[in-house]
Amino acid sequence: MRQLVLPLFLLFTITLQSQADPRLYDIIQAVSADRIESDIATLAGFGTRHTLSDTVSDTRGIGAARRWIKKEFEKISADCGGCLEVFYQRNLVPEGENNRIIRDVWVVNVVAVLRGTENPGRYVIMSGDIDSRVSDPTDFTSDSPGANDNASGMAGVLEAARVLSRYQFRNSVVFTGLSGEEQGLFGGRGLAEYAKNNEWEIIGILNNDMIGNTTGVDGVVSNRDFRIFSEPVPPTETERERRARRFYGGEVDGISRQLARYVHKTTKTYMPEMNPMMIYRLDRFGRGGHHRPFNDAGYAGIRIMEAHENYTQQHQDIRLEDGILYGDLLEYVDFQYAAKLTAVNAIALASLGWAPSAPENVRIGGIVEPAARLQWDPVPGATAYKIYWRDTTSPTWDHFVQVNDTSHTLEGIVIDNFFFGVAAVGPDGHESLVAFPSGILRD
Repeated sequence: MRQLVLPLFLLFTITLQSQADPRLYDIIQAVSADRIESDIATLAGFGTRHTLSDTVSDTRGIGAARRWIKKEFEKISADCGGCLEVFYQRNLVPEGENNRIIRDVWVVNVVAVLRGTENPGRYVIMSGDIDSRVSDPTDFTSDSPGANDNASGMAGVLEAARVLSRYQFRNSVVFTGLSGEEQGLFGGRGLAEYAKNNEWEIIGILNNDMIGNTTGVDGVVSNRDFRIFSEPVPPTETERERRARRFYGGEVDGISRQLARYVHKTTKTYMPEMNPMMIYRLDRFGRGGHHRPFNDAGYAGIRIMEAHENYTQQHQDIRLEDGILYGDLLEYVDFQYAAKLTAVNAIALASLGWAPSAPENVRIGGIVEPAARLQWDPVPGATAYKIYWRDTTSPTWDHFVQVNDTSHTLEGIVIDNFFFGVAAVGPDGHESLVAFPSGILRD
């Protein structure tokens, strides 16, 4: 009988990708759809969470909502012995900043930090939006329950905090509710500036905006599909970096795209029943989300959301019209689906929380050679490294070899036909984001 002989890189792919951390399966199982339903119902019950709505009432408006969120974070912290640092982060946005800011308003974010044990200054963030709106973006008094947009994302953040607060991570994990999204992404801008001013080293932000709808306006119904939006390269790249890309490639290999691939990979490894769709775009056509201010500041950031939207339930006055009930109502949210996407976030946060930092100064050589040579700086805490490569048209890193040194030559791999990257591996197998080469390795 003929024996099948597999290439060495494929053997590595099969054997090493089959290794898994059982803690991540525990995290998936711990996510509760019932708790998420309860949180979404509470948030929708504040009537409106418009950024300019009531801040004095205990039962209605964005003030009541953010105080409740802060109390929930504090309860979670009490349950884990004070493991979360909970605080408000706020910025004053003056009247006229844009046509949706019709008076001065404090945009207040709620932040909870699970401090890392080894690298407390390195952060991975999960965010959801606190605020909601109806058809008129300046209408801050009408009922705007915002059950899916975005109580679902905010509830996911709270639930991820409950589950992950039971663990310790090498890096810090941040859970945050951002305000002012519907008025111009002001909450994200404020927290990104806060991070810069406090010298946060941000691994990436997973922004969750609408994670609860499974019935699309186009008639498609699916509780498995979800989208990961990511921009191709950072807007902060230099002219020199842009010119280099023309010769060396990397048009789809910016830091946010690597974060998207990471979430895709952890999902396919631990939740293979889900269908993560990597969308090669910053956000939906002509629209925006709270990851964008972080991208603008040079940080990796992605948007995680449902695949099939229903526009009769977004930014709508509550009304019955032509037999259609418009409005972002609780009855339209699929809580089991929201729990699945919360788990998608939680396992990615955990894996990055346990991982070493990405390699720096990755250089590549091999022009007109039958091999590709890579070299990078050592990463503290890394026990090994993975060199990844893929076809230039592939969306995912499909092949790799694991090495123990900080340089390696891939014999027989022609540099012209593939893209390459390097990830650091920690002692428990968790990997950093893949670092795309940033320089040429000279002889």
